[in-house]
This record gives sequence, C-alpha cells and structure tokens, in this order.
Amino acid sequence: MSNDSLLGRVVRLVPLSVGHAEALFPSASDPEVWQWMPRPRPGSLEEMQAMISQILTDRARRCFAVQRLTDEAVIGSTSLYELDLADCRTEIGATWFDRSCWGGPYNAESKLLLFGYAFNDLGLARVALRTDNLNVRPQQALTRLGLVYEGTLRSHMTRQDGTRRDSLYYRVLADEWPTLRDKLLTRVTAKDTV
Repeated sequence: MSNDSLLGRVVRLVPLSVGHAEALFPSASDPEVWQWMPRPRPGSLEEMQAMISQILTDRARRCFAVQRLTDEAVIGSTSLYELDLADCRTEIGATWFDRSCWGGPYNAESKLLLFGYAFNDLGLARVALRTDNLNVRPQQALTRLGLVYEGTLRSHMTRQDGTRRDSLYYRVLADEWPTLRDKLLTRVTAKDTV
C-alpha cells in the first residue's frame, strides 16, 4: 500500500488505517448506508477495527479514508481492489459515505481521484465497478457518466440477508478515461457550487 494521499478540490483520499475506525463507525453502522455492502455491518467499534484490520491484509487492495477538506472530517471510505499490476486492471468499490454527504461532490471526486490514480499513476488499462442488481441508483449514475455495462454475474454473491445477489459489471478503459475525467470534473464542479 502506498502512503500517498490523493488530493482533490473537496476531498483528500488518505491511506486507510485502523485509526480511522472511530470516525467511520457511525456511517458504517447506519443500516441505510451499509444496505448494499456485501460484508456484515459492524456492530461495534471493535468490529469496525477488526474489519479494517482484515481488509488491510489484502495485498491486492489500496484502501482509503475519504477526508472532507473544509473540516478534515473523515466522511467515508473507498478502495481499489483486485488490483493486478501485471494484467493492468483493478476494481473500485467498498465505497460508502456518511448519509449527510450523499448527493454532494464527495463521491464523484473520490471516483475522479481513484480513476486518475489507476490510469495516470499506475498505468492501468482497465478499471471496473460492480453493483448489486437491486441497487439501481449507482447503476443509473454509472451509465450517466458513460461507463460501459459489460454484463451480469448471476448468483454472484450472498447478501447480508442470505439471498443471492446478481452483480452488474461496468468498466472504463484507458482510452475512455479522458472523456470520463471531463464528466466527473463537471459533476464535481456543479455539486460543489450548489
């Protein structure tokens, strides 16, 4: 894991540590925030610390805490995972934000920073995102941004309630990144001025 932070206009992505558990626990323990996450919702600060410790052991992940620049509050988390430098690909996910930050510029700029890191710094050829088939809001947002829907993995994962989830896959290739970058910049600027 790199120790580098990724700095934007409204957020800074800082390498995730167990020390972020206390700041992240209120949003992660919110059932509405955690509804579509595939891992169980942490029920205590100790469970949050254990979850962060466990994901930080995965060498194919780059995990970040999202810090709002105006007050330096930690408002969420996001990751690159299944990072394969040899095959030049990764996925973006394990993303959540405090509900008070929904609809603002924070998620869009976090994606902008992660895509930029993946394509510009790591030199990757492909970045994918996946979502639960029932989670319609991100599907619509990904389509609006121009990500390409590639297909559905049926019965891909088990949801927290024990039902089987279909995962919808979207992707961006390196030559598509400049167009996506411009759309994300426009989105961040528009949401930051509202």
